[in-house]
Amino acid sequence: QVQVVESGGGSVQAGGSLRLSCAASGLVYSLNCMGWFRQITGMEREGVAAIVMGGKSTYVADSLKGRFTISQDRAKNTVSLQMTTLKLEDTGMYYCALITAGGLCGDRWYVQDQVRGWGQGTQVTVSA
Repeated sequence: QVQVVESGGGSVQAGGSLRLSCAASGLVYSLNCMGWFRQITGMEREGVAAIVMGGKSTYVADSLKGRFTISQDRAKNTVSLQMTTLKLEDTGMYYCALITAGGLCGDRWYVQDQVRGWGQGTQVTVSA
């Protein structure tokens, strides 16, 4: 059974940086699409970034490009989200997800109906 566990959330001042990590276990295939989603208070959960674990492709939401970067450590089966120049509106719960198992991400990586497994979430709070 696939398990996804996030870590690295916390509080930071606006303009600062945070790095979130996600450890995945129970993966069966060598190629998997994993990603990050977030839910800001009062808004629907949205896609942040995705990466093909075992591959090269990465995806970042247009509004976050230039500030957020997703990467992987294949040896450890971990995915990281580096967030820089954080803004107050980045505050929210961040979720790691196994988006698709055994394949690539595709341009519609952010569609949540296809998610195969969710982490429990980690809180990110950006203060003035």
